[in-house]
Amino acid sequence: MSKLFALIPAAGSGSRMGGDLPKQYLPLAGKPLLYHALACLFRHAAIERIFVVLAAGDRHYAGYDWQPFAAKLEPLYCGGETRAASVFNGLLAVRDVIDDSDWVLVHDAVRPCLALEVLERLIAALRDDQTGGLLALPVVDTLKRGDAGAYVVQTEPREHLWQAQTPQMFRYRLLLEALHASGPVHGTDEASAIEQLGLRPKLVVGDSRNLKVTYPQDLELAELLLKNMEPRIF
Repeated sequence: MSKLFALIPAAGSGSRMGGDLPKQYLPLAGKPLLYHALACLFRHAAIERIFVVLAAGDRHYAGYDWQPFAAKLEPLYCGGETRAASVFNGLLAVRDVIDDSDWVLVHDAVRPCLALEVLERLIAALRDDQTGGLLALPVVDTLKRGDAGAYVVQTEPREHLWQAQTPQMFRYRLLLEALHASGPVHGTDEASAIEQLGLRPKLVVGDSRNLKVTYPQDLELAELLLKNMEPRIF
């Protein structure tokens, strides 16, 4: 049976949060954001190893205690200028560890509230799928298209629109080929690279708690969510 591996691109600077500390290291409930992103992946017994792709000059990672994840965790100092480049570089770095047909779950370093049951739902839905897929939520808010001056141009229909989340789960070789074909600067997630090959990733219903920390106020919400979730690793 194909094995499961996880990869977390964590080489970004998180400029929208402000400050000098990269977003993945911002404190949340006494730990860096990245710690919480790792926690759920680590707890899933089927995930063999977790690779964290860091910037080549990362000076922060070594200053934290990652010992609770030591049995599975491996840092890779090969991050690129973009998310896609970091994922691609990470995949190349582990080519001797992962077989072509093995699954890779790519998860955002700044999604700290992934629930174990949601992760299991993704894996169960895609284990026998030909292409792979991603967690996502149907769009429920009204969507407005604006112009350069921030005035409404039109209201967009929301039927069949989904908001992408992570993890996104694809076969190792397929994802590597898709990222190579699309290039390191195109697309904002792995699924978009797969789509450019003419394939159709499967949408698996995610969870609204699985938020991406983008702005300072998101940290407050994430801490509230963590307090009401299953026990974490501390």
